[in-house]
Amino acid sequence: MSSLQHTALIIVGHGSTVNPDSSAPTHLHADAIRRRGIFREVVCCFWKEEPNMREVYEMVDSDIIYIVPNFISEGYFCQQVLPRELRLDGPITQRDGKTIYYCDPVGIHPNMTRLLLQRADEVAPGVPRDRTSLVIVGHGTNLNENSRKVIETQVALIRDGGHGFAEVVDTYMEEAPFIADWAKLTTAPDVVVVPFFIADGLHSFQDIPVLLGMREEIGAALSESGVFHHNPHQLQGRLLYYSGAIGTAAHMADVILDQVHDFDAKHGGKAQTGKQKAEIIQALAAWLQGGRDQIGEIAIIVNPDGTFSLCHIADRGKDDLQVHHEAHDALFIARNDASGVFRPLHSAPTLNRGWRLDLATLDDLRLALDFLYPAALGMAHALEQNKLAAVPLRDVLGRQTGMYRFANTITDDQAHALIGKCCANENCLRRILWPLTATQQMANEAASKTQPNHAPNAIPLLCIEACTHIVSAARKIARESHEANQPKSAD
Repeated sequence: MSSLQHTALIIVGHGSTVNPDSSAPTHLHADAIRRRGIFREVVCCFWKEEPNMREVYEMVDSDIIYIVPNFISEGYFCQQVLPRELRLDGPITQRDGKTIYYCDPVGIHPNMTRLLLQRADEVAPGVPRDRTSLVIVGHGTNLNENSRKVIETQVALIRDGGHGFAEVVDTYMEEAPFIADWAKLTTAPDVVVVPFFIADGLHSFQDIPVLLGMREEIGAALSESGVFHHNPHQLQGRLLYYSGAIGTAAHMADVILDQVHDFDAKHGGKAQTGKQKAEIIQALAAWLQGGRDQIGEIAIIVNPDGTFSLCHIADRGKDDLQVHHEAHDALFIARNDASGVFRPLHSAPTLNRGWRLDLATLDDLRLALDFLYPAALGMAHALEQNKLAAVPLRDVLGRQTGMYRFANTITDDQAHALIGKCCANENCLRRILWPLTATQQMANEAASKTQPNHAPNAIPLLCIEACTHIVSAARKIARESHEANQPKSAD
């Protein structure tokens, strides 16, 4: 894959505003691929976390970009949400001098069958397949038939492929056949259950264990008690082996690369040669040379030997700090606040203290800062070059679908109040660049957030469009306004 060394890979995940486990596999697979040196740049973006799908393009310099959805099926998100948010025209998009290749989601690749078989053998080592029922469980939805189709396909491939299981069954959380009926759907004495999800989260830690009968009710996440390490479970006269989500398998990184390879085979993408640029890292070097040694809550220290150190600005000069040495450690430094609460918004002024991150090269520094403040460097550089395009709030709310489609019904006054409250500096350190509409600027409480708010020696934190927190808050306001305007019952 040497022809990819001048290209970028963007892995798209769902993410979550409440559960860090949702994005963890996507980050881990990206790191595994990054270490192989196949691509010039490897980054992630998310629907519910940072960076979002509009910001992520500011993180890469490469002219050729491969996008691989780290999703299970060709469902609603891959067919509607991702193309809309990533501004894609189809499999191949030409925009702003870049060529963007949109690959198939990982979950539909044929090699997922191999991963399922490996996971089944790992969770029940030494258990003969001919006395084992393999149960693959999905979410189930009526929104898109492809969400179910991908699991049915895998079941058929394993069942008809001569892999030796006594039976192979597809089940779902929210449609028949239900995972709660696993004992009726299977007959073998040993049962292996593999969640066909990208990440371990509330479904695999809580919901499915309850449906299986492993616990009586939903409580604290079973991840805390090692639900995947207490196999087998004796239930209804059987031995049940419960696996982690298939998307957490280390070999998922290979499936991501398989989708890139298959895209090239189908569309001839690798025939093109990208231009090698290093604008972002050159800008970072220039900022440091010019005395910019801060970004958000981070102090950037250039050491005498040419290496770099990062720490919380309140910890500058302290010696009693926990020292880290890998750029990837920044991802975990940024994950939780001082009380251990997940930080889905990295620009919130809640960064933990007590650490120092030592980095050997400028490339390592750039990567670490992208983990701490996703896309911040690229957006600051683009703003200096007058190339940063902000999206008006009404445009963002207006393109929403599904449960968020009514978000744009909020009034202008409600919008200004919402931004003034949610985006206040005590909640987010970014400066808003977007107006209310193409012709109407922010006003009232929101107006102050559009002004420069960083120190002269700081790289600015910028916001080019309303984040998922704003969209969710607008939906809540719209719903409350609608309910308040409904006629009151005569009773």
